[in-house]
Order: sequence, then C-alpha cells, then structure tokens
Amino acid sequence: MAAVGGGPGLLAALRPVVAREVAAGLLRGCGVGVVEGELLQVGGELGCRISWSGPLGLALGSEADVQAACGVMHVHGRRYGAPTPLRVDFASVAAGVLAATGALAALRARRFGAAYREVGVSVAQAALFGLAQYLAAATAPDRECAEPSGVGGPPFVAADGVRFELEALAADGWLRFWSELGVGRRVVGRAWLPFQARYGTASCPLPEELFAATRAVGYRRLVRIAAGCGVELTVAAARPAVLGGLPWRLRAGGVAGPVREPEFGFGKGPLSGVRVVEIARRVQGPVAGRVLALLGAEVVRVEPVGGDPLRGVPPMTVSGGGGVAVSARFAALNRGKGVLEADLRSAEGRSAVRELVRGADVLLHSLAPAKVAGLGLDAAAVAALRPGLVYAQASGGGPGLSTDYPVQAHSGLAALLAPDGLPPRPTLLTVCDVLGGLVCAAGTVAALEARERTGRAQHVESSLLSAARLLCGAANRAGGAGGDGGAGSDGGVAVCTDLAVLARDPRVAAALEFGADGCAFVRAPWEFGT
Repeated sequence: MAAVGGGPGLLAALRPVVAREVAAGLLRGCGVGVVEGELLQVGGELGCRISWSGPLGLALGSEADVQAACGVMHVHGRRYGAPTPLRVDFASVAAGVLAATGALAALRARRFGAAYREVGVSVAQAALFGLAQYLAAATAPDRECAEPSGVGGPPFVAADGVRFELEALAADGWLRFWSELGVGRRVVGRAWLPFQARYGTASCPLPEELFAATRAVGYRRLVRIAAGCGVELTVAAARPAVLGGLPWRLRAGGVAGPVREPEFGFGKGPLSGVRVVEIARRVQGPVAGRVLALLGAEVVRVEPVGGDPLRGVPPMTVSGGGGVAVSARFAALNRGKGVLEADLRSAEGRSAVRELVRGADVLLHSLAPAKVAGLGLDAAAVAALRPGLVYAQASGGGPGLSTDYPVQAHSGLAALLAPDGLPPRPTLLTVCDVLGGLVCAAGTVAALEARERTGRAQHVESSLLSAARLLCGAANRAGGAGGDGGAGSDGGVAVCTDLAVLARDPRVAAALEFGADGCAFVRAPWEFGT
C-alpha cells in the first residue's frame, strides 16, 4: 500500500487489524514471541509486514475493499444473482494464516543459515489465493462445456422447521434419497449436475421440487432415509458454539533422524530441501500441498493409477504442466507437484508409497481414519518407517463433517454469513476448504520448525471445523462479521463482476502468472526480504 500522510494514528487505522491479530495469535500459539508495531516483530529476529494491497496497484483500505476489488463478493454473490459482501473477514483471516506460515518457514530457514529478515503478505493477495480455482476456470481457453449457474441452493428445511445441509458424494445415493421422498427421476437427474459442481462453480440452482419434498417430511425421518442411502444431513446451527482457538493440534513423537541441510539461493524458498508426500483429494489437502510447494518444498502427490479423476473436469488447460490437458481448477491447486500413481489397494502400490515416505520429511494426508491403518500409513507405522517424520493429518473435524458446506452449517459459520433477518445460509464459495488447507499448511510448517527446534518427530492435526472456528472467532473479536469493513465497501472501490477481466487488470499483475494458453494462476503470496 502506498504511503499515506496524516500521522501515526491514521496509519494505524489503515492497518489490517484482523489479519495482524490472527497472525500474532497463531505465532504465539506456537510459542513464538511477537511484539506489535508497524511490523510484527517475530521471535526477536524477523519482521512480518501485513498490508492491504502489498505489491498490487490497488488502493485498498478495508476487508470490504478487498472483497469488492478481488472478486470475493462476485463469487460469493453467484447464489444471490449479484456481487454480495461476505459477512466475515475471510480475506483478512487467510492473510493472517499465510503471514504466520511465511514467518514460521523463515524462522526455520534461519536455523540453517538463511538470511531472511522480513516477510510480507497482503490481504488482497490472500483473497486472490483463496479464489485460485475460480480464477483458473474463468481464464481457461476451453469454455465449450456450459457450467451450471443461477441463484438459490441449499440449505433445505424439514417439515418441523429444521434447516439442514445435505451431502451426497455418489450419484446413486443422491437418486435413492430423493426417490424415497417421491421426487421424479428426471428432476433428480437434472439436479445432480449443479449439486455436484457447486464446489467449483459457487452456484447451485436446484429445482423447487427438491425443497418441497423435504418440507413435507420431519427431520428425524429424513435422517433415517439418508442413512439408508449413504447421504449425510447436518443441522445448521443458529449461532457458533465454539470460537477461535489454535486451529491445529501438535504432538511430539520419537527422536528425529538426521535432517538434510537445505541449500538456499536465488529462486529457492524457505522450505527448500523439504520433501512432502501428499495423499489428498478435492480442495483442503491440495491447497495445503500447494502452499508448501510455493514455499519451496518438493511435493509429490499420490494418485490412483490413471490419475486423479478430477484432472478431467472441464474447463481444461494445457498450462498445468507437461503439456497435457488437465482441469484448470485441478491445475490451480496442484501445479508444481510431482506425481506417483499407485493403487493403494494392492501390496505393490502400498509398497511404492512406503518407499516414497521413507525419504520424506512430511506425510500430508486427508484419508479417513478407518482407512489409514489398513494402508499401513497410520502414525505409528510411518514413524517406524521414517523416524522424525512430520505426520500432517487433515480432516473434516467429526462424523458427517467431511466437506465444506456441512462444516459451515455445523460450526455456526453459516449463521454469521446469512443476510440480515434470514436463517443460516452457507456461502457456496469454499471458505472452509480453502482456509482448512491454509491452516493445514501452517500447522505443517509449525511442526517442521518444532522438529528442528526439539529434535523430535511431530504429529499435527487440523480440520475444516477448526478453520471454520478460526473464522468465527475472528468475526467475534472484531465485534461482529466484517470487523475490518466486511459489511460493505465505502463506495470508492469498483466491484469485480468478471474474474477473467480481473485477471487481465495490470494492477493485479504482481499476483498472477499465465500459462501458454492464457490460464491464470496465483503466484506465491509472500515477499521475503534479506
């Protein structure tokens, strides 16, 4: 942000208060001292600068400005038919998590002789990072496949007034559930595409017949029907019950083996020399792996033989690496990573993964607890395989909480996001998935720093639910949603209504890079100074 006249009072007023508080809180939760001033002085040896705009050519001074200019209002507003303020400080909280992550990575690197003195992050860059998959999809050249769009969407309401989110990850369960409620197969089939695609489009226009069907049945009966169909229902809480807290849990393990000495130099990040094995799908885990890769780690994804099915979801780009067409959304979260294809159901596949883990510093996974032991990838098994490993486990946060929107409902975040006078309503922008990935990455870097400091292996757990609670807590500390201006812009900032246009705006050029076919990808959001 350009220098502003008016004295220290005005400068302080323009600081991103929520982002700074989140960063300071996370660092202190890791036992790192923080002294607040113009910069956050971290650990007595590193300055952390958090601004609204950073290197971008945008004049921004609030969360609302960032949401308006950087596309958050646009994507969140797709379900309402027009750009709409997101009523929590999503961009500021994301910036705070990214700032803490960068600071912890730099502190770790300093242990190995790196000369980092300062790390900078902006709220605007954090917002763009949070929209990475939407920006890539909007700028992909392959736009022949029309995507669902339109207003409306869940939650649903039962006959007894209970509001709830519904999750169905398989088409047969979706069909069976709605057929049990008497909805015709043609209507159910027409609704499946927008429902399935909503995580990538932030839009979910569903036929009225579905909402009418749930309004005719009590919630307890709906739960019984859902259980028999493999569908999960989650009640939307009227308010958050738990606020804030450190969004990861760190436990020390056995004595670590020798740690590779990293080499730092031009173009290498503070996690240079760190090797990460990522076993994760959808958004949360891949976001965490992407953050670690942008910080300089070598990340290798484990995918099924033939590749992750999400690679083929349009729109497509050839800019994801290797010159092969891949889903633009998938590329936004996974470019820069290596890949090992392995069938985890086979002894040969499990052996290949264990061999990969044997040479790794981090195992990052989002596997269900019931699967982990059977694959030989539980914490005890990999500790024997690789003493000193950082074991990073990302989850939903509880039974039935495996995806974003049910977590928004359960945590009470959906209640904070609802327009005035309306009952809980989640945003279809995947705030928990994105923030959950950022929190997972931050916890992983905290674990790496702790391993180097203590000489012991580390086990770190984080979840979508812990990320949602962090967001709820930030809103509460700020005295309500939008404490840094999230309730609406001051009118001086143009509201983005097209992500493709935003991507070509020269004022945001410092935050983006483009593939050969013009697909836009978000750069690393940190600036490290020596």
